[in-house]
Amino acid sequence: MQELVGLVDPLLELCREAGALICRHYHAPGTSHFEFKDDQSPLTLADTESNALLQLGLRALDEQLPILSEESPPAALVGRRGWRRFWLVDPLDGTREFLAGTGEFTVNIALIEDHRPVLGLLYLPLEQTAFVGIPGLAAHRYHYLPHSRQWERDALAVRRLEPGRALAVLASRRHRNDKLEACLAWLRQRWEPVERLDSGSALKFCQLAQGAGDFYPRFSPCCEWDTAAGQAVLEAAGGALLGMDGRPLRYNCQESLYSPHFYAIADAGHPLWLELLAERDL
Repeated sequence: MQELVGLVDPLLELCREAGALICRHYHAPGTSHFEFKDDQSPLTLADTESNALLQLGLRALDEQLPILSEESPPAALVGRRGWRRFWLVDPLDGTREFLAGTGEFTVNIALIEDHRPVLGLLYLPLEQTAFVGIPGLAAHRYHYLPHSRQWERDALAVRRLEPGRALAVLASRRHRNDKLEACLAWLRQRWEPVERLDSGSALKFCQLAQGAGDFYPRFSPCCEWDTAAGQAVLEAAGGALLGMDGRPLRYNCQESLYSPHFYAIADAGHPLWLELLAERDL
């Protein structure tokens, strides 16, 4: 565990450098320039340059540790199913939000051991704020203070569901479907009131971890680099990220790198979520 704690400071500085690079692109003319990848998701210079910077920084921490990034070429992932310990990275999560100018994008870094995230960092470049979690130990929010060149830290903890308080459901700004609407309808039959809050990228995990939301259901495609760091932060703050089978998500277990549908839950022990997990008609 002490080894993981020792990684936090260098990872914070690495993400701050990547974030500064991303912000330079975000505020520069021509930010809207991009090309499509094979899966029709957009790719910008901010994605590729952040990825190159993170690759160098992570290799400097441990040159033997493999890196699985959203922008890794196929040749770099040969034999990945045999990796027991590796970095899982999204150098710019929320590229569509970056292009749309909403500011809702993050840098995601997770350390995976035996298919589980043991350390996660979500960095918000525009706010110079990081959410860091080590499951079983603690979760913290770090904010960079430019004048002192230091990080200010405070502890994170999920909130509990309380009768009479609105249940805040976090959802993707760009992904709406019938299953999500059915889930919201199910909740409204059992809890009053229910409010929906939309945002992009991994910010929803940050909201859950800092007590600003209760539930994030996902029924649309996303990949393992979109969830791993958020899972570590959420679990460390007292929540859970569960598949439809009620088990925590696992990583690098399949040929595909797509994540299954999931429920991200703050107060994971509440009976409402046990009832939802038992529901098969959604």
